[in-house]
Amino acid sequence: MLEKMGDFFDSRTEGYEEHQLNTIDFAQEFYPFTAGCLPEESGTKILDLGCGTGLELDEFFAINPDAKVTGIDLAAGMLNELKKKFSDKDINLILGSYFDVPFGEAQFDAAVSVESLHHFTKEEKIPLYTKLKAALKTGGYFILTDYFAMSDEEEITRRQELLRLRKEQNLPDGEFYHYDTPLTVGHEKEALLTAGFSSVEVLKNWDHTYTLKAAVL
Repeated sequence: MLEKMGDFFDSRTEGYEEHQLNTIDFAQEFYPFTAGCLPEESGTKILDLGCGTGLELDEFFAINPDAKVTGIDLAAGMLNELKKKFSDKDINLILGSYFDVPFGEAQFDAAVSVESLHHFTKEEKIPLYTKLKAALKTGGYFILTDYFAMSDEEEITRRQELLRLRKEQNLPDGEFYHYDTPLTVGHEKEALLTAGFSSVEVLKNWDHTYTLKAAVL
């Protein structure tokens, strides 16, 4: 049975970090790499979409301990763990969906998301990315590290399977359920550019996991 997104991650808070770091290929490399792509200036303001327990922040605060971070996540348990870890840091934590939470205008120097956005369609992402682009200052950027479908066929097949399961389980529309439906890198770039980002480049990849940088000029 599919689980609601927040419930899925809440129930897996214990052991989440060990799972992410030790069972996901190249996680020991892509979390530090992602953190190293973020601004190093003291007091810089960062928005973290789907922050979880803050694995990317473990690395980032070692580089920039005075950064100001706003983290959004659906799982209360994850946010509680993050708060415990970084009780001495300037962090604003928001329990909710980043699709619904307002980001403000020109508020952040950079944004980041790691292993969170592979559950949504291109059409769902474009309004989110439009809101995100507006929330970044001129010269700001978005670092996205996630895993991607290797072909259009894979992307389509996974989406069709999710729709089949939702219908079979009679799940209501308007709720996000946990099932991985990654886009291709090409379709992710299209979503970001359609949303108004000036450029999107691949910074690095590890097999099917990529780090993208979407800039605001």
